[in-house]
Amino acid sequence: MKKNLLLGILLLMVSTSAFSQVTTSNIRGTVVDDQNAPLLGANVVAVHTPTGTRYGAITNEEGRYNLLNLRVGGPYEVTISYVGFKTNVQNDIFLSLGKTYNQNVALASDSQALDEVIVVSDQTGTFGSDRTGAETSVGRRELTRLPTISRSTNDFTRLEPTASAGSFGGRNDQFNNFSLDGAIFNNPFGLDAAQPGGQTDANPISIDAIDQIQVTTAPYDVTQSGFTGASVNAVTKSGTNEFYGTVYGFFRNESLTGGKVAGDDVFKADLSQSQYGISIGGPIVKNKLFFFANFEKDDRTDLGSNGFVPNSGSGAINESRVLASDFALVSNILSQVSIGDGQFYNPGRFEGFNFDQESTKGIFKLDWNINDNNRLAIIYNFLDASKEKPAHPTALGFRGPNLSTLQFENAGYEINNRIQSVQIELNSTLSDEAINKLQVGYTHFDDFRNPKSTPAPTITLLDENGASNYIIAGHEPFSINNRLDQKVFQLTNNLNFFKGDHTFTVGFSFEKFQFDNSFNLGVYGAQGVFFPTGSISDFRGLDAAGEAALVNVYQGQFNAAIAANNALNAAGEGNAGGWALAETNVGQMAFYAQDEWNATENFKLTYGIRFDKPLYFDSAQKAQEVIERSPAVVADIPYVNPNNGETVLIDNTNLPTNDWLISPRVGFNWDVNNDGNLQIRGGSGIFTGRFPFVWLGNQIANPNVFFLTAVDPDFQWPQVFRTSLGADKRLNNGWILTADFSYSKDINGPHVQNWGLTSPSETLQGVDNRAVYAATDLINNAYVFSNSDEGRIWNAVFKGQKTWDNGLYASLAYSYLNSKDVNSIEAEITSDAFAANAIVNDANADVLSYSRYGDTHRFVWGNFQSL
Repeated sequence: MKKNLLLGILLLMVSTSAFSQVTTSNIRGTVVDDQNAPLLGANVVAVHTPTGTRYGAITNEEGRYNLLNLRVGGPYEVTISYVGFKTNVQNDIFLSLGKTYNQNVALASDSQALDEVIVVSDQTGTFGSDRTGAETSVGRRELTRLPTISRSTNDFTRLEPTASAGSFGGRNDQFNNFSLDGAIFNNPFGLDAAQPGGQTDANPISIDAIDQIQVTTAPYDVTQSGFTGASVNAVTKSGTNEFYGTVYGFFRNESLTGGKVAGDDVFKADLSQSQYGISIGGPIVKNKLFFFANFEKDDRTDLGSNGFVPNSGSGAINESRVLASDFALVSNILSQVSIGDGQFYNPGRFEGFNFDQESTKGIFKLDWNINDNNRLAIIYNFLDASKEKPAHPTALGFRGPNLSTLQFENAGYEINNRIQSVQIELNSTLSDEAINKLQVGYTHFDDFRNPKSTPAPTITLLDENGASNYIIAGHEPFSINNRLDQKVFQLTNNLNFFKGDHTFTVGFSFEKFQFDNSFNLGVYGAQGVFFPTGSISDFRGLDAAGEAALVNVYQGQFNAAIAANNALNAAGEGNAGGWALAETNVGQMAFYAQDEWNATENFKLTYGIRFDKPLYFDSAQKAQEVIERSPAVVADIPYVNPNNGETVLIDNTNLPTNDWLISPRVGFNWDVNNDGNLQIRGGSGIFTGRFPFVWLGNQIANPNVFFLTAVDPDFQWPQVFRTSLGADKRLNNGWILTADFSYSKDINGPHVQNWGLTSPSETLQGVDNRAVYAATDLINNAYVFSNSDEGRIWNAVFKGQKTWDNGLYASLAYSYLNSKDVNSIEAEITSDAFAANAIVNDANADVLSYSRYGDTHRFVWGNFQSL
C-alpha cells in the first residue's frame, strides 16, 4: 500500500516538474547462463565502495537489469548472483557523468570452473550505448592534471573541439545551457555574460569542488533541453566514509605574464592576484550521511586605466594621446563645482589608480542514504563577487580607456554579483521495474552597481578638433540606480520504468524566472550620454573670468543631476516620477516521453518527443504598468512589419506567442562487432532553447517613442534541427580514433529588425548601384526581435587519444566549422543588436553571412602524466 501511494505521489509530481540535466550515471547489462540463455531473477547489487551506497536490481525475463541514477565516480563493486551458479564479482568500476557502464555477464554453474574475466577499461568515456552525438567529458584526472590559469570550468570546457570563447559549435554562447548538480546555472537575463558571475569575471564555483564536467552538442535524449548550442553539465564532489581535505593557494603578478608579441616589447600593466581555499569531506554517519564543503577567496588588483597613461612626453609605449596637462585643466574646473553641504565634486585621479576585483564563494553538500531505495542530496552554494570597472568602453560611443581616450577614476563603477542557490535531489527505487529522480532548485541572483561618482552628469569631452572622444568624467551613464534581481525556480522529475528490452521515461517540466530590473539611462541629463558635453578646447587658455564662467556652466549641470536624483529618490522605485522598474516573469513547461530500446545486444535505439510551452505569467500587466509611468509613449504610430508588409501598431503589452514547440528526436548506437572496439552512432532531432530574457525585458522597459523596442508577437523561442553521424574505433595499439559530422539548421533563429524603416528607396551613386536609404525611408526607430530560418552550420571533428600503461595520456583533435547566421548577436540592447549587424541593401532582410561565433579551423592538443 505504501509503495503504491509513493508511486502515485511521484506520478503526480511528474505533472509539476522541470528540465532534467545530467547529474548521475548508470550500469546496465544482461545476465545469461553457460548456454547463453537469459536468466530471470538474477540478483544484481552495485556498491559505491567509498560511501557504502547500495543499488540493487533483478533481471527480467530477457536477463536484463538496469541500475540508473548512480553516483558518478567510484570505485564500484558489482555482484551478480543466481541460485545454482557461481557468483560473479567485478571491482574497480568507475562511472562517468551521464554515461552507462555496460556489464554483460555469463554465469557459470557451480560445477564449472570459472574462466578468467577480462574487463576492458575505457577511461576516456568514448564507448557506451548511451553515446549518440558529439560530446566531451572531463573527469578528475583532467581536472587535477591539466594546467589552468583562470582556475575556471572554461579552462576545461575548451577541450571540446568546437569550443570558442564560451560558444560551442558556432552558436551564440547565450544559447548554451549550464547546469550545476542539475540546477540551472546560466545568467538567465543575459546581461554581459552567459554564466553567473561573468560581469565580475568571477568563477561561480571552485574547480576544487567539481567532480566531473560534460559538454554535449547533440544529446538525443529528450530529457535534456534548454539549449540550441551545447549543454554543459557539472557535478560537485561528495563526502565519503573517509575524511579528506585540501588546502591550496595561488599567486601571480605581472612578472608572470609575457612582455613580447612577435618579438616586440609590449607594456605589462601592474597585476596582483591571490587565490586560496579549503575543501573538506567525510562521513557524519558511516555508510549513511556524508558532507562536502569548499570555501574559496580570490582577490585581484589591476591598473584602473587598462595600463594606458596620460601623455607627459615620456615616449612610453603605453602613453596615450591625452595630455596630462589637459586632465589637470578639467580636474581644476570640476573640483570647483559645489555638490552641497560645503563639499565639492571629486572627479578622481587620472593616473596611478587601481581597480580591485574580489570574490568569495562556497559550497556545502549533504548526501543521505535514507535506505537502500532512497538517496537524498542537498546542495547549497553562494558567490559574493565585485569588480571595479571603467565606464563602458563602447556603448553609446567609444569611451576608452585606450590610446585615444582616457577616463577619470570616478567615471567608473563597481559591479556586484551575489548568488545563493539551493538544490535538492531525491533518487528513489520504486520497484524492480521503476525508478524516479526528483530535483527541486531555487537560485537568487542579486546584481547591482555602485557608481564611484556622486550624483553628477556624464561628461564626454571631444578632442580639440571635435572629431572623437578624448576625456571621460562624471557619472557612469549605465550605473544610475542600476540593479537586476533574478529569481529562478525549477522542479524536475523523471520517472523511468523497464519492460523487456525497453527503458521508458516520462516527465513533465516547469521552470520560472522572475526579473526585477531598474535601468535609468539619461536621467541625470542626456548631454554627455547621447551627445558630447563639449571639447577640451573649452578648458584651454582661460583667464579668471573664463574659468569662472565654465565652472558656472558645469554647476548648472550638476545642480540638475542632483535635483533629479533627489526627486527620483523621493518618488521611489517603480512609481511615477521615480526610478524605473521593469518586472518580467517568464517560464517554460514541457511534457516529454522517451523509449530506450536495446533492439539487439549491440544496437540501441533512443527515440522520444517533448512539448515545450513558453509561459509569460503577468508580464503583460507589468508592461502596462511601465507604460502608465512612462512620459513619452505614442501608441498610434503606424509601423511596417517587413516580414509580411503589413502596417502595424506596436503594443508593448503584446507578448510573443506561447504556442507549443514540438521537439522529436531519435538517436542510435551500434557496437558493430559487439566487442567495444568499433561503434557507429548518430541521430536527428529538434532542440528548443531559451534566449536571453533581456530581449523581452527591453520590450517591457522601453515603450517610449524615442527608444522603442519590442518582440514580434509571432516570435518563437530558438529552435534548431540537428543531425549527426559519428564513429569511434579502438586500434590494437591502444589509440582511440573518433570522427563526428553534424549539420544544424535554424527553425527559429533570432533576427533583429527596425520596423520603422521601410525598404531603401535610392541607389548608391559610385562604385556600384546597391540600394541605400533616403531620409524619408525612416518612419521612427522601432527595434523588434523576430525570427529567421536561414542560419545553418556544418561541422566535422576528428580526434585521436591514447592512455599508455605508464599513465601518460595524450589527445589531438581538429574541428572544421562552417557557421552562417542572419544575426550574430552580442549586444543585450535590442537597438545595438540591430546596429551591429553589417548589411548590404535592405537592413531588415534575413541575409545569410558567416557567423562571428566559432573558429573555422581549430586544433586542440592535451597531454598529462598520471603519477
